[in-house]
Amino acid sequence: MWPTKCITMTDGDYDYLIKLLALGDSGVGKTTFLYRYTDNKFNPKFITTVGIDFREKRVVYNAQGPSGSSGKAFKVHLQLWDTAGQERFRSLTTAFFRDAMGFLLMFDLTSQQSFLNVRNWMSQLQANAYCENPDIILIGNKADLPDQREVNERQARDLADKYGIPYFETSAATGQNVEKAVETLLDLIMKRMEQCVEKTQVPDTVNGGNSDVWKSHLAKFHPSQLEVDIIRWD
Repeated sequence: MWPTKCITMTDGDYDYLIKLLALGDSGVGKTTFLYRYTDNKFNPKFITTVGIDFREKRVVYNAQGPSGSSGKAFKVHLQLWDTAGQERFRSLTTAFFRDAMGFLLMFDLTSQQSFLNVRNWMSQLQANAYCENPDIILIGNKADLPDQREVNERQARDLADKYGIPYFETSAATGQNVEKAVETLLDLIMKRMEQCVEKTQVPDTVNGGNSDVWKSHLAKFHPSQLEVDIIRWD
């Protein structure tokens, strides 16, 4: 069972705002992947992203309690940033790296070159992200085109193992593993945040235990680098 489920919430009705960044070469399918995740639809007519775009989705994340028991449910607002893969937009794309909490690093299973360029994207991440080891999922997209495949699964898994990150083969056309990939990334991020919160002393009640919403720049993934807004309901 995966830790999230889709729900409908009103504006502002969430515990966490999580920013994810999709990156990779132009044409690997970042836009259609995100569209499949947020709208559960496939649009093959998307044009090349110019600069930066983003989509949004609300989910519920069920934290794991002691001994694997079900813990508290958190309402999460996901912002999924879609970046241009062309070299001429690279400086604009890297400017968004530091604000992202997790990364969907994508390549095209039908393009060996896009796979080879994963190493370049990893170098960019390590140089510009909020820390040297951010939460990343490696994604081989267009798994629905086996006859055009140029990258075998063993190659991709070996590279993911080298970097110590999960790997998924996905298809925006069929929806294969799209939700699973994003949910795995969200799980990594939330567990990192939970560890940060555990290290920070926070009172259980605010203003005498009433139900007022309070905000605090509370958790930092990395000292003096990335600050996360946390909204809490008592």
